[in-house]
Formats: sequence, C-alpha cells, structure tokens
Amino acid sequence: MKVGFAVQTDEGMGSKVYNHFGSSPAFIIVDTAGKDVVTVNNRDLNHVHGACNPVMALDGKSVDAMVVGGIGAGAINKLNAMGIKVYAAAALTVKDNLDLLRQNKLE
Repeated sequence: MKVGFAVQTDEGMGSKVYNHFGSSPAFIIVDTAGKDVVTVNNRDLNHVHGACNPVMALDGKSVDAMVVGGIGAGAINKLNAMGIKVYAAAALTVKDNLDLLRQNKLE
C-alpha cells in the first residue's frame, strides 16, 4: 500500500505531518510493501482556497491513503472520489502515524 503524508519539510520518516493538506509544501509517499520513501513537492501549492487539485498536488503520483493534520471537505471528497482513503494524523511524525495506521488506530 502507498501512503501519502502532508509534510512541512523532507526529513524522511521523521518528517512532521503538516496541519493542512492543500498548503503543505511537500508530501512523503511510503510504499509499505517495499519500504520505499519518495518526496514530492506540492505542485498545487498556490491554489485558491477550497480549490485544491489533489492529483496536481501529488504531481500525478498515486497513493492508496493520505494522512493529514487537517484538510477541507472539498479535498477529502476529491481524494475519496479517486479511491484514496483520508486519515487524520494522531502523532507528530510520518513514522509514528504509519505505525498507528498499521494498527488501525487512525480515524
């Protein structure tokens, strides 16, 4: 499974989850099967509030789930329509949230 995380800066698995999907400077994508970690700069950073384009933001990269500190209803609906589950971060870092996701402890 590929899991995306909205982050402020690229610090790998120690990156802190950012508080809002649409204005996140970057995304960390973790392939849980292969353990690969990729960083993608937000290609839709300068969008009008409420008009976020998740496909553009992720630079066309595919994910199965997204973990965020905050996200608007429009972006949630767009991600869900693409088959992407959205989870609320419950810890500070990518690593800790990934551990919680594996334990089914994220909403």
